[in-house]
Amino acid sequence: MTAPIIVRYGELQPCKTAFIDAHTPGSNQKENFTIIGGGVSESADQHVHITTPHGFNIGAAGQPPKCRNSLHSHRTAEVFFVLKGRWRFFWGRRGDAGEVVLEEGDIIDIPTGIFRGFENIGSDYGMIMAVLGGDDAGGGVIWAPQVIEDAADHGLVLGDNGKLYDSKKGQSLPEGVKPMPLLTEEELKDYPELTPDRVIGWGVRRYWDMVALAGKTPVTVIGETGMIRDKPGFEVSLLTRGSATEEPHEHDRPSVLMPLRGHWRLTWNGGEAFLAPGDTVSVPAGLRHAAVPSMEGEAALYHVIATDDPAGPSWLD
Repeated sequence: MTAPIIVRYGELQPCKTAFIDAHTPGSNQKENFTIIGGGVSESADQHVHITTPHGFNIGAAGQPPKCRNSLHSHRTAEVFFVLKGRWRFFWGRRGDAGEVVLEEGDIIDIPTGIFRGFENIGSDYGMIMAVLGGDDAGGGVIWAPQVIEDAADHGLVLGDNGKLYDSKKGQSLPEGVKPMPLLTEEELKDYPELTPDRVIGWGVRRYWDMVALAGKTPVTVIGETGMIRDKPGFEVSLLTRGSATEEPHEHDRPSVLMPLRGHWRLTWNGGEAFLAPGDTVSVPAGLRHAAVPSMEGEAALYHVIATDDPAGPSWLD
């Protein structure tokens, strides 16, 4: 039986040219990581750590203070949790329909069909982890028109083939490739301006509330019966010291463990490994395994597994 694949936090390989805003002031210092699946990167420079299909994609964004990710949308659900730092998430055509500040461990489920962005408002380098529904992550990113216009002013053009071309490197659109067309005003009407009470009340859960509910058994955070009642094509649960068990179990499809707090001991038939916050573990289907805290103190991890639900659209519909 194949052993789990572990991607260590310290071994993550960043890409600084993953998206169209890579040269835009205010966004040009962000680092993007593709951990599981092909992701939605527009750059051939993006390294993919695990290519095995899981039914979802997992990535991450690392940003210094005051660095933001530009307004975009996806065709499948996008879930973020904060690994390090303090982050402001905002949404709407111009990013002013609403916002929420999340701390370490907090999670947000962002529906399809709205423009969203995020900014590190902490005092140090921060990291957020992202789960996108579907193996193809919805076929790419849909950018707010002003993002594409701003990028062109700084040398980056997105082709209608979904690939980036950098005039600073002497690149131009190949023959037969046209610039990605901007969304028209009529098309933009399909991207609603959701009020804060809808997004926050429905799609945000705070770390300490989840910990309280996961004191004895794991809590389903996102799922058909979860704290966030959504069916984005995957289910997210939270385990703590009190709800972890040494009893081995297995799944009929690959699953993912993402430690958030504390150190964990993962065991399986014939092996063991020790995990730290920021590590990502892909456990193969059918492999009996167990994960328990290995040291005293606070301990929590997220567990992600695909479901048979469509990867999108999300709860908005």
